Amino acid sequence: MQQQISVITLGIADLARSKRFYGDGFGWTPVFENEEIAFYQMNGLVLGTWLADKLDEDSQRPGKTNTPGAFALAHNVGGEAEVDALIEQLKGAGGTVLRPGDAPPHGGYRGYVADPDGHAWEIAFNPAWKIDDKGLVTFGV
Repeated sequence: MQQQISVITLGIADLARSKRFYGDGFGWTPVFENEEIAFYQMNGLVLGTWLADKLDEDSQRPGKTNTPGAFALAHNVGGEAEVDALIEQLKGAGGTVLRPGDAPPHGGYRGYVADPDGHAWEIAFNPAWKIDDKGLVTFGV
């Protein structure tokens, strides 16, 4: 079977608030939206932000999707200064800084921001990971 992720959907409480974070913070524009969901075309997959009660209903898991799980999404950038700048931009768009940018023991530079619904985003620079012109990240050693 092919290794791929097609769509990641996050349960959210307020669509306008979520669109402000992803639009003003990351600069992303939905490719589709209605009164309960927004989809963002990424580089090879789609990110969805869907009202949590609607996602609960669709997945038949009442009350499960309105709390973030033990995971973090990541957005890689081209340098350390970009990590700090994006963290500040996301904070200004309604995000909460979980960890300011710093250098982890394994190298690179990273920080964490939570979106308005508590989903953690690692903003990272890893000099061994290449990012092409389309934004595709290649795992490097």
